[in-house]
Amino acid sequence: MAKKPENHNAFADHASQDGKVIDMFTRKPLDEANLHQVIRLAPELDGMEILYSNDANPGKLFSMKILCWALMKDGTIDALVPWLNEVVPARELQDPLNGRWEGYFDQTHNHAFFEIPPHKAVELENAASYYQTEGVDGEQIIQELPDTIGTHAILTKDKFKNIVLIPVTSWRLFGDGRILGMIADDKKVENTPVLPGDPCLLPAQEHSDFHYFFHYLIANKIKHGDSEALAAFTHLVDE
Repeated sequence: MAKKPENHNAFADHASQDGKVIDMFTRKPLDEANLHQVIRLAPELDGMEILYSNDANPGKLFSMKILCWALMKDGTIDALVPWLNEVVPARELQDPLNGRWEGYFDQTHNHAFFEIPPHKAVELENAASYYQTEGVDGEQIIQELPDTIGTHAILTKDKFKNIVLIPVTSWRLFGDGRILGMIADDKKVENTPVLPGDPCLLPAQEHSDFHYFFHYLIANKIKHGDSEALAAFTHLVDE
């Protein structure tokens, strides 16, 4: 792999004399607490993945499909993946087995890389310029993207003695930067298939029985009683 480049940062690459980062839209210093607030999403539709490793498997790389790309308030761009009980930027990946992000992977060109794909950077930056969200209410839905990687939410009310795996229909970005996975409430479903924006959808992370997100391959293995997947799941629960 090539030398890791500096992170792409097009919107907040100006600093005031006192060293504060300046928002290129408002020309005002950014609040340090909100530097990494997500302001725009771009779906990943070409099957790109992240690469990660962990201490339990030295010398081995694992891959996971990217959900989308995100532009933060400070201009940082990164891939997002559902991980444990939240959606996280690839570079901030933390695995229970001391895992870490190792790069991105383009299956189409069989190419591992570190830089943000230029077409995604352009898409995010142009969209953010057009759909400016400065000053919007924190509860306002900015975007809602369909889940294209088969994410499942796992629910349990009895400490994993019984579990329910529910497909995530979509992901909502709110004005305060929160990204919530939306699952269908079976009791409120009136139309099928359930599409993004359907009134029956509720945030998985706000469900009292929610614990984790799982990739569809792992979710299906758990459903079918795969011994290796169940062992990994048991280890995660024990943690």
